[in-house]
Amino acid sequence: MRRLFPVTDETTARGSGGSAGADGGGAADGELVSGAAGAAGGGSGVVFPGGDLVDREWSLAELAVAYAYPRPGPDGRQPWLRANMVSTLDGAAQHDGRSQPISSAADMRIFGTLRALADVVIVGAETVRQEGYRPARARAEFAQARQAAGQEPAPAIAVVSASLDLDYGLPLFTSPSVPTLVLTGAAAAPDRIAAAEKAGARVVVAGDGVGVDPARAVRALAELGHTRLLTEGGPRLLGQLVAAGVLDELCLTISPMLTAGDAQRIAGGPSVAVPKRFGLASLLEEDGFLFGRYRRT
Repeated sequence: MRRLFPVTDETTARGSGGSAGADGGGAADGELVSGAAGAAGGGSGVVFPGGDLVDREWSLAELAVAYAYPRPGPDGRQPWLRANMVSTLDGAAQHDGRSQPISSAADMRIFGTLRALADVVIVGAETVRQEGYRPARARAEFAQARQAAGQEPAPAIAVVSASLDLDYGLPLFTSPSVPTLVLTGAAAAPDRIAAAEKAGARVVVAGDGVGVDPARAVRALAELGHTRLLTEGGPRLLGQLVAAGVLDELCLTISPMLTAGDAQRIAGGPSVAVPKRFGLASLLEEDGFLFGRYRRT
């Protein structure tokens, strides 16, 4: 993996010979970085070997630094919603209905790191069905970091569903390490809410009608103590989050593949009135795959 564009203030400073400044993110989220580094055998900090541009496999501790959430402000930690998606060169977010065929080993390392840093993973019901979602697992490499940050051993999964037409026999509901959340609207069918709760899920109402209001969902999760938010789509859910203006960051993997066909893009649904502008925060490369990190400007 090579760094093509600054990843954190530390890597920028090391390359330029200057001193690291504070940009509100990156290694500033120290309670996560120090734990991840310790788990990887790096002590209380991360040492980047000389020449960030050298192609090598980054450790989990280094990835934790590169993708750390912004530091808490004067009013405490505020919700920060990031998305993690993959797209082919010709814009396909899936192949045969799944994202795995267009992914890579490096993409999965970043996928695991992003989950390990998050309080909760938000996912659409259709993606749960198509991808066969399972509970997020606790990872020993991040155990110390999550404990120091006051997090559960693994992030909760929050399923967004208007209909609550879900298979409660899936491991996501039968054997999660932390209870699965179900986000729905106030007009959801009472019998389906009861079925979800009977299966052990925690139902969170985040909308006045049948569907979920994205801004209200973010607030509801924050009220439960989940401020480090991660969504893995699918495209319909991501499109709703973009349209509502609640997405703070996009972690996008560009896969060096061409699929043609009629696969969905990473975000679907109605277009926004004015395109949303995001700024490039960092860019990594491995084996032709590009790993970009974009923040709202």
